[in-house]
Amino acid sequence: MKSNTLQAVVLELPSRPGSISTIESWVTRMAERYRISPDVHGNILVSVTEAVNNAIIHGNNGDESKLVQVHLKKQNNQIAVRVSDQGCGFDHCKLPDPTAPENILTLGGRGVFLMKRLCDDISFEDNGRTVEMHFKI
Repeated sequence: MKSNTLQAVVLELPSRPGSISTIESWVTRMAERYRISPDVHGNILVSVTEAVNNAIIHGNNGDESKLVQVHLKKQNNQIAVRVSDQGCGFDHCKLPDPTAPENILTLGGRGVFLMKRLCDDISFEDNGRTVEMHFKI
């Protein structure tokens, strides 16, 4: 029988490119700790890395005085990861479709698209400053 125990972890990162390698190793350690399958680990790694990268570049505009917070909660067979920045937010519904013919050759603009495809559930809160991603494990 699986436990209903809620386990939470919080990580704060400065808004600089080096934080991406920090989050990659953090996700890998978390995947090992919770014995997550390689497929799900890959989905979490890509999604969380994209969310942190977006928070650093677009949310906090690379301002190293601003932080990105990553909250992880594990309960039963699910992991929820929340990534929050200190920026102005954005409307995820108004992002251009990266699969549209006019956007196929455009550099960038695929992070949220990938996150939506790789998560079991995703929501944007606080005017887009926070994204919460759920993964079944």
